[in-house]
Amino acid sequence: MSIHSLSNLARAFGPASLTTAVALVSAAVLLTGCASPGPDHTPLARTEPAVLGLTQQATPETAALNWSVLGDARLSSLIEQSLQAHPSLAVARARVARAVALAQLNEAANGPQATLSSDVTRERFSANGIYPAPLGGGTWNIGNLQAGASWSPDFFGKHEAELAAALGQAKAAQADAAAAASGLSAQVAHGYVALARLLAQREVAERTLAQREELQKLTRQRVDAGLDTKVEQVQAEGALPDTRVQIEALNEQIMLARHQLAVLAGLAPQALDTLSPKLDAMALAQLPTVLGADLLGRRPDVVAARLRVEAAGQDVKVARTEFYPDINLTAFIGFNSLGLDQLFEAGSRQYGVQPALRLPLFDGGRLRAQLGAKQADLDASIAQYNGALLDAVREAADAIGSLASLNRQQAEQNGALRSAETAYDLARQRHGAGLGNYLIVLNAESQLLLQRRTAVDLQARQLDSRVSLVKALGGGWTEQPQAVAQAATGKPGAP
Repeated sequence: MSIHSLSNLARAFGPASLTTAVALVSAAVLLTGCASPGPDHTPLARTEPAVLGLTQQATPETAALNWSVLGDARLSSLIEQSLQAHPSLAVARARVARAVALAQLNEAANGPQATLSSDVTRERFSANGIYPAPLGGGTWNIGNLQAGASWSPDFFGKHEAELAAALGQAKAAQADAAAAASGLSAQVAHGYVALARLLAQREVAERTLAQREELQKLTRQRVDAGLDTKVEQVQAEGALPDTRVQIEALNEQIMLARHQLAVLAGLAPQALDTLSPKLDAMALAQLPTVLGADLLGRRPDVVAARLRVEAAGQDVKVARTEFYPDINLTAFIGFNSLGLDQLFEAGSRQYGVQPALRLPLFDGGRLRAQLGAKQADLDASIAQYNGALLDAVREAADAIGSLASLNRQQAEQNGALRSAETAYDLARQRHGAGLGNYLIVLNAESQLLLQRRTAVDLQARQLDSRVSLVKALGGGWTEQPQAVAQAATGKPGAP
């Protein structure tokens, strides 16, 4: 609007009407010229639990699965030790503390602010400057004491969304720490079962060595009696070194497994040199019959992915509020004087109020691009959540399927082991009675050794799959969002 037009308005309506007109024109310019967020964005769809075959609730045995499921007190103690001492969890806990601190910082920054400042300056003013005498050319004390306050009202929900996003990141960091703890617990449990498997295999090898020493002694007696030849004796003696090599190789693996467990527990490598878990001492709990939708709330990695989706949604809200007016209220009051003796006199008072309104008009598309980036982040978070959910369901289903298959395999293998033991006993008896040669005994022994190793491996795989199932079902972890919210805001029960 031109100066001439404003003059015409002034003559027609008077000064008061002119002020109103200018306000209306300014409002019209603001409303028509402000930046636009563009068309609405539809985020990616989240995968529904029913699509993946999850029921509404899990069976009681599913909900009870945690790291005590194997029933070994020493294993539970090692897991607890590792959760306290391993450096990786210290890093995860530090990340949680940092996320909580950032949420606290966000809440503090968006609340009312108050400051108090005080300063004293002794200064000589130039006699040839802008200040006349007696100020110019003299040395003076300048005192200032001022209190200020500022507040940005949250008319459009920007501050609330920023706090919700920060809290979501803090909760996600907590879930990440729980996922790290679950992974470490599973690693300790897998290592513990592996050590028990190696010890059981060594027992099988030692039993085999004792049997071969007994057969060597029997063969020597038969050779001395002329019932066998030197060929059978050499065969019997040659089998002993091979078994001893197997035992020594197992001893090496046992040593390495113990060292690994010790380091996971934050101990010296040799601290667990006497640890000797037994496969038979570990329990196999009842298998869950169905997977419930509450799996989503007990898998910390899935919960972390969901929380990041929610936080990303809040970030989109924050980016959208950038298109709205930003209102700030600032005020100050204090004293200022030339000469400290007059600082607290009434004439030294100073105060002011500064309301401010800022509204983006034309920004070259910067705000729209910023909003688009946050919407893309939201889509990426949803895709990651869907992927985490798919992986969680697959891992749980794989573990349940493997355990069911291993149970069937063990039932069949038990029959094969009994047959191998019977065949070996018969071969030994016939060889002792001179009715069979030593080759038959060796063949029967080889079959028995194979079945015993298979039995050990199947038992260890059952326990190992049980560990995988516990991890797939969250290790007994449950989400506790109120704890993080309270830590971040200092308010019990904060949302």
